[in-house]
Amino acid sequence: MTLRLHTIVASTRPGRVGPVVARWFHDIAKAHGGFDAHLVDLADFALPIYDEPNHPRMRKYEHAHTKAWSESVAAADAYVLVTPEYNFGPTPALLNALNFVYSEWGYKPAAFVSYGGVSGGIRAVQMTKLILTTLKVMPILEAVVVPFVAQQIKDGTFTPNDIQKTASKEVLDELKKWAEALKPLRG
Repeated sequence: MTLRLHTIVASTRPGRVGPVVARWFHDIAKAHGGFDAHLVDLADFALPIYDEPNHPRMRKYEHAHTKAWSESVAAADAYVLVTPEYNFGPTPALLNALNFVYSEWGYKPAAFVSYGGVSGGIRAVQMTKLILTTLKVMPILEAVVVPFVAQQIKDGTFTPNDIQKTASKEVLDELKKWAEALKPLRG
C-alpha cells in the first residue's frame, strides 16, 4: 500500500509565494515514487479562527470546513509543511489549522520546506516542531531551507539550488522511513 503524502501550503495571505515553492516540492515528491503525493493549500479550506464548540479530541465537528480539514489531515500518512516565518514564528493560519483537529495528526511524521529572508524560515520551523509533538506528530530532522526565496522565483517558477535539490530527496527518503515505521501505531 502506497503511503499518502500531503504537501501543505501553510501561508494564506494574498501575494504569498508558498504555492510556488510547494508546487516545486510536490513535483519532486511525485517523481520520488515513495508516496501518493497530494498538494494541499490551507487557503482552500478557509478555516476561521477556531469555531468548533467541542474539543477537537471528541471529533464532534459541526462545521463543513472542519469536517473537510479533518478528512484531509486524516487521509495523510505524512506531511511536508511549506512555510514562511512570521515574526520568527509560524504563520497564524498554520497554528490555527494544527489546532482545529487533534487525533487525525497522531503518529505521523512531518518535514518542512521553509522559506523567507536570511533565516529561510528555520526559526518558525523550530517553534512549530514543539507544537507538532503535542499532536503526536514526529517532526523529522531533514529539511529544505530557502533563504532569500524571492531570488529563486522567476515568472512564477521556483528554481532550487543544488543543496535544496539534494535536501528534498533526503527529506522524502527519511519521511518514508518514518511513515512506514509509524503506520502500525495508527492501526
